[in-house]
Amino acid sequence: MVIWLVGLSGAGKTTIGREVCRLWKQYAPGTVLLDGDDLRRITGQDQTQQDYSVDGRRKNAERIVRACDWLNGQDINVVCCVLCIFEDIMRANRVRFTQYFQVGLDCPLEELKRRDTKGLYARFGQGLEKNVVGMDIAFSLPRTSDLTLHTGPGAPSPESLARHILEQAGALP
Repeated sequence: MVIWLVGLSGAGKTTIGREVCRLWKQYAPGTVLLDGDDLRRITGQDQTQQDYSVDGRRKNAERIVRACDWLNGQDINVVCCVLCIFEDIMRANRVRFTQYFQVGLDCPLEELKRRDTKGLYARFGQGLEKNVVGMDIAFSLPRTSDLTLHTGPGAPSPESLARHILEQAGALP
């Protein structure tokens, strides 16, 4: 099964994804975390502004889908954390994967700017960064998500959200 977490930078994809993976491994040891930022680093696609352009993001999303497909084909569960802006790719995932559960993580932009874990929003505001999704690259939560979770102020803990995701995905015994 592939659980696909999508949201803007700072929405909690990796934090929640790690919890989903940790909890799921207790019942299904053949579970891995595939983080979009990690895959970018591994493949060296995090070096230039072009890597973060719409075209660069499409290439990365397609690379992530291929990695998920490879793992899924070996009966390995995948928790995928990705800032995907491509509805067509996410729609195709429903056909490509036998079991696919998509979660949209919704957090107000003001909170994302406050968190700014990577400094993207601050650098964008200073004119030092471009190709920032939610700023100069449009983003809206996917309409195709099976579940949308609010991760702004007052949201449940990452562990609670992870457990909810696994319950809704039917991934717990």
